[in-house]
Amino acid sequence: MSAAGHEERDIAVRPIVVGGVGLIALVVLVSAAMWLLLGSYRVREARESPPASPLAETYGRRLPPVPRLQTDPLADLLRLRAAEDSQLNDYAWVDRQAGTVRIPIEQAMDILAARRATGGGGSP
Repeated sequence: MSAAGHEERDIAVRPIVVGGVGLIALVVLVSAAMWLLLGSYRVREARESPPASPLAETYGRRLPPVPRLQTDPLADLLRLRAAEDSQLNDYAWVDRQAGTVRIPIEQAMDILAARRATGGGGSP
């Protein structure tokens, strides 16, 4: 056994250190190259792009041309759901002359189930 406390013939530390330093140097070199490349792209893009319109700063948010289909989708959806719920759960005349009314769907299902249970059949 040596005085260092480990066997020197099983592992060589120098190639590991040299490899680590080389890897770090490669990362730094590639990062610097990418920084320079992106800088050259930025300069080329600025040189080849047309200048911005002086009116661009005065452009504001404008409404699209008519027909505007939905200006507030959430409110439209809430109105639709309210109308559907009203149609399913409220009483209303369908045809007053013919005496046809709309009743809540739960009540209509109960009436239909009772008719079918008693053998009456038919539609309500």
